[in-house]
Amino acid sequence: MGGAMSGETDLNALLATLSARLVEGTYVFVTLPEGRLPAGLSPRMAFREAEGTTLICLQSEAEAHGLSWEFPCRMITLDVHSSLEAVGFIARIATELARHGMGVNPVSGFFHDHLFVPEGREAEAMEILARIAEEAG
Repeated sequence: MGGAMSGETDLNALLATLSARLVEGTYVFVTLPEGRLPAGLSPRMAFREAEGTTLICLQSEAEAHGLSWEFPCRMITLDVHSSLEAVGFIARIATELARHGMGVNPVSGFFHDHLFVPEGREAEAMEILARIAEEAG
């Protein structure tokens, strides 16, 4: 069933009301062959690609299951209900982080956008996000 999109679409309103929340734990990216999710593993995200299934899970969980992983990172949830059709929201944030030499892996859920930033740079990322909101406000 389709329907009208929910969430904010106005870029300036999104940026001005942007509030970011640092989520506990260190996350990592894992890839597994199709259909082999180990029992007891509860990934934050799973995405099927032709080459395998990408999982974002806690580093501790990946290690407990003997999985090889990459990109230890911290998860920042953007506490604004952005529309899935919002134009330029993540681009603006990614551009600002890039300006500070920081890569980001954004994931959009139904209700929120989530940023996975390099571990050890989460405080800097939070400061940059606060500055973006301040400048838009």
